[in-house]
Amino acid sequence: MSDKREIDEVTGVETTGHTWDGIKELNKPLPKWWLMTFYASIVWAIGYMIVYPAWPTLNGYTKGIWGYSQRATVSEELQGAKAAQATFRAALEKTPLAEVKNNPDLLRFAMVGGASAFATNCAPCHGRGAQGFAGYPNLNDDAWIWGGSLADIEKTILYGIRSAHNETRRSDMPKFGTDGMLTPDQINDAAEFVLSLSKRATDQAAVARGAKTFADQCASCHGPEGKGNPELGAPNLTADIWLYGGKKTDIVQSIVTGRGGAMPAWDGRLDPVTLKSLAIYVHSLGGGK
Repeated sequence: MSDKREIDEVTGVETTGHTWDGIKELNKPLPKWWLMTFYASIVWAIGYMIVYPAWPTLNGYTKGIWGYSQRATVSEELQGAKAAQATFRAALEKTPLAEVKNNPDLLRFAMVGGASAFATNCAPCHGRGAQGFAGYPNLNDDAWIWGGSLADIEKTILYGIRSAHNETRRSDMPKFGTDGMLTPDQINDAAEFVLSLSKRATDQAAVARGAKTFADQCASCHGPEGKGNPELGAPNLTADIWLYGGKKTDIVQSIVTGRGGAMPAWDGRLDPVTLKSLAIYVHSLGGGK
């Protein structure tokens, strides 16, 4: 690098005296249009800080001379949307759940609202397509632990499963292995018997032994034939539809630990119209009875 300045022969512009690898830096001013744009941006930024909220302070932020608030704008838009929906919301609130389907416009309104509420509140666990995951029921099939009628679905949404709500649905399967109620051999035989209910057993001797264990320990909830009982939240074990997986290791783990997943109660967290819309939407997914 050199401090000697000179006039570039090609451009006729003075150099800065800096060179890199034989390349000389020209001391050429920025274009006036670029400088004007830069200065205008500075003026615009200062004006913006004066007019709009801009700087954080110890007590919040500077409000700006126009007092603009994006939160207030969104709140106003939401109030406007609610006002536009007021007629349908009032009608949906007064219409019994089972009768909404008789009003096509009201049903369409409930479906749209229910789909939106599902995407926001339910999809994180049940999936965007309500397909479910291990421990989170598939809402598209026709296998319902607590019943698939509109009233059943609404009650499940309202009060949850094993939630803190006083009216929550609750079924507590014993922890047969963890609490030492059954031996590992008995659990293995019981699992083999459960597999036989969906014609997947491979050890008939274990099935025969497991039948007695099932009759003594499981039939009171799941029924003598293993077809379940929605009133008790006992799944149907003959349909080959499994909440926690249908492999023998999965079934053994269910018997050992009792599983016992939980679903939150939405009563009080969502308004009554949204809850009703959600029940109608879930019922329409293909698995509602």
